[in-house]
Amino acid sequence: MTEKIKYTALGVMSGTSLDGIDLATCTFTKNQQWKYKIEKSYTLEYPIYWKSKLANTYNNKTVIKQTDIQFGQYIGQVINKFLNNKEVDFIASHGHTIFHLPENNYTLQIGCGKTISQATRITTINNFRSLDVSLNGQGAPLVPVGDLLLFPDYKYCINLGGFTNISIKNNKEIIAFDICPANIVLNHICKELEIEYDHNGDISKEGKIISTLLQQLNQLDFYKSNAPKSLGREWVEENIYPILKNYKTEDMLCTFCEHIAIQIGKFLVNESALFTGGGVFNSFLMKRIAFHSKAEIIVPNKELIEFKEALIFAFLGVLRFRGEINCLQTVTGADRDNCGGDIHQI
Repeated sequence: MTEKIKYTALGVMSGTSLDGIDLATCTFTKNQQWKYKIEKSYTLEYPIYWKSKLANTYNNKTVIKQTDIQFGQYIGQVINKFLNNKEVDFIASHGHTIFHLPENNYTLQIGCGKTISQATRITTINNFRSLDVSLNGQGAPLVPVGDLLLFPDYKYCINLGGFTNISIKNNKEIIAFDICPANIVLNHICKELEIEYDHNGDISKEGKIISTLLQQLNQLDFYKSNAPKSLGREWVEENIYPILKNYKTEDMLCTFCEHIAIQIGKFLVNESALFTGGGVFNSFLMKRIAFHSKAEIIVPNKELIEFKEALIFAFLGVLRFRGEINCLQTVTGADRDNCGGDIHQI
């Protein structure tokens, strides 16, 4: 008789765009292959205090430890309110990335797992990236294991978040990497207009492409290097922001959308591509991606667009809980496949 496998897990995600905390209670079952169901989901927008604190913590190394615990307490409170005494087997929390420097064997996501487990009285798994980085991997992207096991029908899975990452399947193999920055830059440009983001890409649509800037962006060294590779805030501050100078805001937005679309389009050569992440709601950007792509663009339901990463982090927690591989050498370039995450039991 085959074992009946079923888990209910809460995935918790805070992305580089600082939109808020994504929470998704998910059920996973396995007979021949894994199946998932998102039972309940919610995004809590960050209050100004946390938005500012998370955006600036990297500047003040002395407060990082303290902020790690405080943010863990905050996440714990948010979870308690969201769950409202509903039981889950465990929490899988990505935390918020403060540093991602795999070339220096260093990555840091804050939101203390032990503190979350104490605040919620629920087993909590966090720190999914550090083991891979210690094995000389990029520690990113982590989502591809989920793409491989939960979304087998699509050749490409693209997440349009703060950064754009892609998983590419070939038979049972998968490679994945960060393509380029996305919302982290678009939202940064929007600050000039004192708005959070470009709704539907309406402002970008009014702009004109600055050909010299587009050329500069497309010629950055990162795009010439082979996978495995990943991006972080540090790279954007060093390579992108300095060249976004003295142009009209709408023209910079239009140009950067074109840049994202060109970089993504290079890889979408056939079959179908599943798009998720907040950038999918930028209809101007999606039109430009479709223009530069040869694959069929699949946009799923709103819940999956917004919560696929939280869903997959819940799934990474399931794999960690079972002691199964949740981070692939072919994706990160680590010395071996590995099973990352610290388990904090009550």
